[in-house]
Amino acid sequence: MEDQLRTLVAFALGLLLILLRLDAERFGAAEYDEARDGRPPSRLGRLAWYVLGFGIIALAMVAYPGSAGEIGLSLGSDRAAAISLGFILGAMGIAQALAFAYLRYGRLRLPDPASYPGAIANGLATAFIDEAAFRGLFLGFLLMAGLEPRAAIVVQALVYTLATRTGAAGRPPYMFVLSLGIGFLGGWATVVTGGIGAAFLGHAITRISVFLATGHAGSVAPTGREVEDVLRRRLIPEGWRVIGPRDGRGSTAHER
Repeated sequence: MEDQLRTLVAFALGLLLILLRLDAERFGAAEYDEARDGRPPSRLGRLAWYVLGFGIIALAMVAYPGSAGEIGLSLGSDRAAAISLGFILGAMGIAQALAFAYLRYGRLRLPDPASYPGAIANGLATAFIDEAAFRGLFLGFLLMAGLEPRAAIVVQALVYTLATRTGAAGRPPYMFVLSLGIGFLGGWATVVTGGIGAAFLGHAITRISVFLATGHAGSVAPTGREVEDVLRRRLIPEGWRVIGPRDGRGSTAHER
C-alpha cells in the first residue's frame, strides 16, 4: 500500500512538472527567454522556474519507491553507450541548426557575446527539466502502465510538443518541427538506453546550437519579424531617391 501511494505521489509530481512546462511563458523561461514588447524576461522569474523544476524532479525521485532508473531518471544502463548516442543526436542537432540558419538567413546569425551565459544556462536547464519530465517520468510511467514502447514514445512526444506551445498560432513552424523531433528522438534514445542521459545531451547540444546559429536564446522569430527583415522593409526601394519634404508637415517623398 505504501509503495502504491509513493508511486502515485511521484506520478502526480510528474504531472505537476508538465503543468510547470506549460506555464514557462509566464516565467520567461525555455522558448520564452526572449525580449517581449521590448522588455527582457525577468531573471528572477526564470530562476524561479528552474528552481521549481529541479525541486519537483528531486521530490519525485525521493517519493518513488523503486530506483530512479525504473522511471528513466538515470544516465542509462550503459553510460558509455548513452554518452555516445547523445553526441550523435547532438551532431544531428548541430547540422539542422546550421542548415536552418543558412536557409533562413543565408549566414550564421551569431548572437551578442554578452547573451551567452544566460542563454546557455537556459538551454541546459530547459533540456534537463524537459527530459526528466517527459522522457523520464511521463514516458517511464506510460511504459510501467503497459503501453507498447513505440506507442509510448509517440504519446509523450505529442504531449511534449503541446506543452511547449510551439504549435500555437503565430509561432514559426520550425520550432514546432524541432520540438516534435526532440520528443521522438529523445523518447527513442531513452527506451534504447534505459535512461535520459543520451536524450539530455542531444537536447542540450541542439538548443545551444540553435542559439549560436540563429541568435535566439528561445524561439526564432517568424518570417518577416527579424530585426533585419523590419529594417529591409524600411529601406528606400532600389531606383528611388529622396527629394525632400513635400508638404508643411515635413513628410518626405520618394521619386523614381
